[in-house]
Amino acid sequence: MFEGLSSRLGGIFDKLRGRGSLSEADVGEALREVRVALLEADVALPVVRDLIAKVRERAVGAEVIRSVAPGQQVVKIVNDALVEALGGAGAATGIDLNAAAPVAILMVGLQGSGKTTTSGKIALRLKSRDKKKVLLASLDVHRPAAQAQLATLAGQVGVASLPIIAGQSPLQIAARAMDMARRELFDVVVLDTAGRLAIDDALMDEVAAVKLATNPHETLLVVDAMTGQDSVNTATAFQAKVGVTGIVMTRVDGDARGGAALSMRAVTGAPIKLLGAGEKLDALEDFHPDRIASRILGMGDIVSLVERAAENIDQAEAEKMAARMQKGLFTLEDYANQLKQIGKMGNLQGILGMLPGVGKIKSQLADANLDTKILARQAAIISSMTPKERRQPDIIKASRKKRIAAGSGVQVQDVNRLLKQFDDMSVMMKRMSKMGQKGMMRGGLAGLMPGLGNKRPF
Repeated sequence: MFEGLSSRLGGIFDKLRGRGSLSEADVGEALREVRVALLEADVALPVVRDLIAKVRERAVGAEVIRSVAPGQQVVKIVNDALVEALGGAGAATGIDLNAAAPVAILMVGLQGSGKTTTSGKIALRLKSRDKKKVLLASLDVHRPAAQAQLATLAGQVGVASLPIIAGQSPLQIAARAMDMARRELFDVVVLDTAGRLAIDDALMDEVAAVKLATNPHETLLVVDAMTGQDSVNTATAFQAKVGVTGIVMTRVDGDARGGAALSMRAVTGAPIKLLGAGEKLDALEDFHPDRIASRILGMGDIVSLVERAAENIDQAEAEKMAARMQKGLFTLEDYANQLKQIGKMGNLQGILGMLPGVGKIKSQLADANLDTKILARQAAIISSMTPKERRQPDIIKASRKKRIAAGSGVQVQDVNRLLKQFDDMSVMMKRMSKMGQKGMMRGGLAGLMPGLGNKRPF
């Protein structure tokens, strides 16, 4: 999400940064380009007008035009305006559990938005992060096997699900879920309501009746980021007819233009609380307006990257591997462990998108065909080796390569490619161990890769 918008804005601001001084006309021209970029990203017109007006008002002042780095000042002003549009600095709230148990969370939205899967993700999050006892209950009596699907998800994430009783209405199921939660001392009840292919009176009446009966502390609307402006229209309708406390945007790792996220808060007044960033049940992120604005402007999101690493990487294993690397010890088994740790963090493009400046080399990254499937393939190749081959890769010759390729379902050239990458990493590890920490600080990247010279890494 935001890749196209980030690329367009990056080009616009690079022009501004390259100028020693800015006139009011320069700022006006840049803002016209920003306006077009926002509209092409599917941001709602009223939101674009408001954002551009705020930036123009702040950017044409004498303190910007005469500043030492006027281009950088304009970028800062646009960043602040984006943060405001997305909900304001420090606005990340997550799910509010500040109520008497059992806390009811009502999940609403259209069919196909990812509502049921998101219910499972939220249950896992509350169980693992907040140590809550969670009950999942499906109120969807219209879609075949919907209740069974949620029960399966509950089993996968290790939480309880409401036993299915055929023939009950959504209101009866909701009442039974709340009663069970009170009797068995559950902390949270996630109520997954039915969806429809489109908004209609029957859907709204059903959701409104369940909300009135259960008095949920949170009513979360799930919308698909891939549907663009339609998701904003959906959110507006639900907010007007039912009332929601927050929005969860799903499929933000897909090819979405990002305008819906920028429009949602301004148009509906409801905050985006969570982002669904993948199919895995742990692929759910808090929505931080300041961090998202930073990603849009190509400045990365190191805080979120560190948080994701802390959640997924085994600290003891990482320290053990680091100690081996410092001694220049690095085997294919270590490499396999690295691949496994990186794979836990999710989509590689998403991870790299959190690094500052990566937006400028998107085309090179696309050519590199970065994908977690590549990690899985490399791990399969290493798994097909014997323990001796992993420790002593020099013994892997033609016949062994054929056997390894056949065992892992790849071509011999894939095995060769892996071994070459491993050799390159091994050389770098040995240089790191010889240089030591002080040498690394003095020599930097050039010390590790002396052949790089004045060449750019990309």
